[in-house]
Amino acid sequence: MSKLRVAVIGCGSIAKNRHLVEYNNNSQVEIVAVCDIVEERAREAAELYQAKAYTEYETLLAEENIDAVSVCLPNYLHAPVSVGALNAGCHVLCEKPMATSREEADQMIEAARQNNKKLMIGHNQRFVPSHQKAKYLIEQGELGKIYSFRTTFGHGGPESWSADGARSWFFKKDQAFIGAMGDLGVHKADLIRYLLNDEFTDVAGFIETSAKENANVDDNAVLILKSENGIVGTLAASWAYTAKEDNSTVIYGENATLRMEDHSNYSLVAQYKNGEVVNYELGGIQSNDEGGQTNTHVIDHFVESIVHDTDPLINGEEGKKSLEVILAAIESTKKEGIA
Repeated sequence: MSKLRVAVIGCGSIAKNRHLVEYNNNSQVEIVAVCDIVEERAREAAELYQAKAYTEYETLLAEENIDAVSVCLPNYLHAPVSVGALNAGCHVLCEKPMATSREEADQMIEAARQNNKKLMIGHNQRFVPSHQKAKYLIEQGELGKIYSFRTTFGHGGPESWSADGARSWFFKKDQAFIGAMGDLGVHKADLIRYLLNDEFTDVAGFIETSAKENANVDDNAVLILKSENGIVGTLAASWAYTAKEDNSTVIYGENATLRMEDHSNYSLVAQYKNGEVVNYELGGIQSNDEGGQTNTHVIDHFVESIVHDTDPLINGEEGKKSLEVILAAIESTKKEGIA
């Protein structure tokens, strides 16, 4: 079988450290073209991967025979560029959050349907070994009834690794739409939905811009969530965890508590109410501070879904449901008159 011809649109940090690296490591893929509005970035990536450089994605889509595209752009461009690529006959892997509104998400989903192409959203937390093991234990009934959870994702902010540092689009509302919630919180919304196999019916959010002087988007947020099955919990997203990243999740059940990425040595700890403790060494979650994620399994899963014509684990519908949790948090603050 011939290799999939892939293009990466957007050559910032997420493309440089994850998408391009992982595509290059996949034997079923050929990186054909790259695109960035900053010509130097596009040219550097093109030289590294023997690809053709573009500064306009429309030109790339028109001139190249592309099978699949990664959209690694500021949030406000996710929907229009994804729809353009889908309409050009490409499968699309879009970075999170998939869009800036429900309407945009629907446009992406409809474009994928009309063109019979795959649309996957880059929520990598579902592929983390500790999270997959925890989901298995929950499905096997190890925890019994689930009562509550807490999940958090925070670090010192994207200026330490974003291509533009403190001047990054991450801090600009007209380009990012949302800040820490879109960068980090939507990952955890997707993870909790995945772990619990449940949807959230009630969302309340406390959202602040208090840590970054250069930002007009949220940099600290805490959400209170209630699911269809009556499970309540909290989700925190922050760019103010300056000393050390926190990427932990805890699930509380009637028979046991599961602690994921919450221990320095064990990526998963199962604490049973009879006193038994099971420590799992499954390999720690990768972070930007530790050399990046060179195998998130997102790219490999996307490629396999194309090759074998299967539905991606995080398709457009799943991406929209996780986005809706964040949108609901924003809406809740407006209803209370505090945003």
